[in-house]
Amino acid sequence: MGKRPTILDVARHAGVSKSTVSLVLQNSPLVKESTRKDVEKSMADLNYVYNRSAAGLRGASTGLIGLIINDLRNPFFTEFAASAQMTFASKGYSTVIANTDEDPDIQAQVIDSMIEHGVSAFVISPAYGGDCRAFDRIRMAAIPTLQVLRQLDERTDIFPFASLDYASGGAMAAEHLIGLGCRSIAFVGGLQDRPITLERMSGYDAVMRSRGFEPRSFFGRPSRAFGREIARRIVKDENRIDAAVCFSDLVALGMLSGFAEIGIEAGRDFRLVGFDDIEECSLVYPRLSSVRCNTSQFGRNAAEAMLDWMVEGKRPPDTKRYTVELIARQSSLGAQEA
Repeated sequence: MGKRPTILDVARHAGVSKSTVSLVLQNSPLVKESTRKDVEKSMADLNYVYNRSAAGLRGASTGLIGLIINDLRNPFFTEFAASAQMTFASKGYSTVIANTDEDPDIQAQVIDSMIEHGVSAFVISPAYGGDCRAFDRIRMAAIPTLQVLRQLDERTDIFPFASLDYASGGAMAAEHLIGLGCRSIAFVGGLQDRPITLERMSGYDAVMRSRGFEPRSFFGRPSRAFGREIARRIVKDENRIDAAVCFSDLVALGMLSGFAEIGIEAGRDFRLVGFDDIEECSLVYPRLSSVRCNTSQFGRNAAEAMLDWMVEGKRPPDTKRYTVELIARQSSLGAQEA
């Protein structure tokens, strides 16, 4: 007697993923009719028999959400992931979280693994670089997928995108510093030409040019170490810079540290605004002004949008951006700020 064919055998025969075969067996409306017919033909050709009792044992994976994050070491992304996961949990869904560490190859590997394990949906903050073949595999598997915070795949009609109004945040920060009398304002941090860097910088750049001031930029890895390095370099710059809008709070916190080492007081000698408003901004001294992205609320919004898609069939809009606000504290206002 020959070996009984498996779902994997059917998937190979039909040229689709294992999860697509599972969706066909579940009569999922997410599968295209042509794909369904191809899978059903392969089942017939292979004499595949669906073992419902075994499928019941695998039911623990039903409702499993794949949450893929580009950098979980960054507290901004950690806060987002925790908020999204808790929202899914409150509705009875389990979440498997993966950190890709900004590596597109790891991202592709994680996506393949999660598809094979039968996730019901993806929420992905993608790593830059590589290509969209991993997203092509998601499309073939007909798994609902929401891109968040960063956009890698331009096909938003298939992979909708939700983020924050970064351009507006950069403009708010620049206007705030100009209103305090600053004229030589730099944008600090972020890898040059990355879409996320260009987004956060665009509002700052537009405001500076509209006011007749020259934009200046210092690009680099958005880390504390880079911020500390730039703080020490800026004070030696012959073209005196008196303020900075930072790509992220990590860069701004690094600048605070660098200034403290050389006796520069943020808020008096140099005015500083971060971006994201992570919890540490309100705990350090001087307290850090920042563009608040309300990451926890964004995590809840993203999870709820995915749940509406999965449960109610209400697909998110192709592109959605949520508002941000400026929180002014001592690093820009000075020590008089309570």
